[in-house]
Amino acid sequence: MLNYKRYRKNPVVDYPEREWPRKEIERAPIWCSVDLRDGNQALIDPMVVSEKIEMFQYLIRLGFKEIEIGFPAASQIEFDFLRQLIERKMIPDDVRVQVLTQCREELIDRTFEAIEGCREAIVHIYNSTSTLQRDVVFGMDREEIKDIAVKGTLMVKERAAKFPGKIILEYSPESFTGTELDFALDICTAVQEAWEPTKENPIIINLPSTVEMNTPNVYADQIEWMDHHFKNRDTIILSVHPHNDRGTGVASAELAMLAGAERVEGTLFGNGERTGNVDVLNIAYNMFSQGINPELNIEKVNEIIEIYERCCKIPIHPRHPYAGKLVFTAFSGSHQDAINKGVKAMKERGNEYWQVPYLPIDPSDIGREYEPIVRINSQSGKGGVAFIMDTYFGFKLPKGMHREFADVIQAISEKQGEVSPDEIMNSFRAEYLDKKEPIHFRRLRVDDLSEEVKSEFDTKVYVTYTDRDVQKKFEAVGNGPIDAVQRGLKEELGAAIKILDYEEHALQSGSNSQAAAYIHLLDADNGKVTYGVGVSSNITRASVRAIFSAVNRLGLGERK
Repeated sequence: MLNYKRYRKNPVVDYPEREWPRKEIERAPIWCSVDLRDGNQALIDPMVVSEKIEMFQYLIRLGFKEIEIGFPAASQIEFDFLRQLIERKMIPDDVRVQVLTQCREELIDRTFEAIEGCREAIVHIYNSTSTLQRDVVFGMDREEIKDIAVKGTLMVKERAAKFPGKIILEYSPESFTGTELDFALDICTAVQEAWEPTKENPIIINLPSTVEMNTPNVYADQIEWMDHHFKNRDTIILSVHPHNDRGTGVASAELAMLAGAERVEGTLFGNGERTGNVDVLNIAYNMFSQGINPELNIEKVNEIIEIYERCCKIPIHPRHPYAGKLVFTAFSGSHQDAINKGVKAMKERGNEYWQVPYLPIDPSDIGREYEPIVRINSQSGKGGVAFIMDTYFGFKLPKGMHREFADVIQAISEKQGEVSPDEIMNSFRAEYLDKKEPIHFRRLRVDDLSEEVKSEFDTKVYVTYTDRDVQKKFEAVGNGPIDAVQRGLKEELGAAIKILDYEEHALQSGSNSQAAAYIHLLDADNGKVTYGVGVSSNITRASVRAIFSAVNRLGLGERK
């Protein structure tokens, strides 16, 4: 039995005056990428310097203005990497590098050695503050933990005063979500007072959900409570650093933004310790889908995937939001039909806004291919098959034909799984276009009888066909070529056939255009109905081929 009694609920915030549920996200936050630190330290095979440089340059191309590049005081490779960036002048003037360090003097000294020559840097200090870590890891009380943070702040302040560039301090009470709110506020305020920030030179207070411990609304309550209780709030940039232990990192970040967070630290595709950091791309694409400028250059998601997978050696899950190979794919028949109708309505109405069922954004807006949007398997329906035939091959199947052909494809998919567009077209060709046995239409001549006043019909046809490779002919009259051919076949086959419906359309434009004709045919002797399809550069020949296709599908030629 699952021993759930070993666990107990984490406390929630008693905060009935919360305001964030009434708010909406209106703008992008300050984005800070931690791919090169938090993300890199979580890799089975961490990046080498060349990969770090490639990732750093790509993060800049994506539009990140703040990039945490590592823990240079704790890692020689990260120290060397930072020195390369500075000495090779690879940090643009509008980009801030961020370096992480614990509140220990030798580490802070090494950190300032690493950033020497940097025009502007964020020095990010932290120490664990949670109730649990104070007890089982450090064995310290609140005042001792606060003293670590304040001393670390003063050490950075002293060195920043002598530094030729600009230093911005960031402080994180690590394990904020497991820290009592009054103590979190107390330690952050102590750091703030020691640093003495101003509105022009603010401090970054970063409140991480180092471990997700509760539902996203609780995190939002914690953030808003802090936001409303800070002193001199205009001297603080309120930042969040959500993790994804409960699978709600994106929701936690979005609700935290409603609660007052102005800055979000995260990684591409959510890479990071355990279940990962918050996925900044997911949040950015969510904003994009709501008509909000994400202020990141994310329109080429396939390129982002390629560089990420190569540098991080981690594949993107096929169902990953926005980026997965299958996220713009519909297998369900009802979904396929709705997508088909939505795209058609968009085109017909000339709608300036994207409104297609099941697709929150146009895949082409982020560099995805639109063609593979519908894939066919045993769960697919008639709408999806019709969509493939129209989108890929230009055949606009009559609505009544959707189910008939979908049943053909479903029988195949139940045996083999997914059916590709080419396989669908091959089946269509075999079932309809190449249905030429036992009777095969060969030639047609049409005479106009409209000037013969006494004639009941206006058209006479002369049809040549083969019956099991034996050439045969018939003549027939009717009101138009299709009616005349139907009457002639009726006599030839001795079958009570009746055309129920007829549709046609051009397959392509230009001098070499082809036409497709669809005939819905009834065998009145047994009540069976089916469709036949014909293609030709001559619409009349296409229609006659469709009649013969339907006759063969009904098995009428077998009766002779």
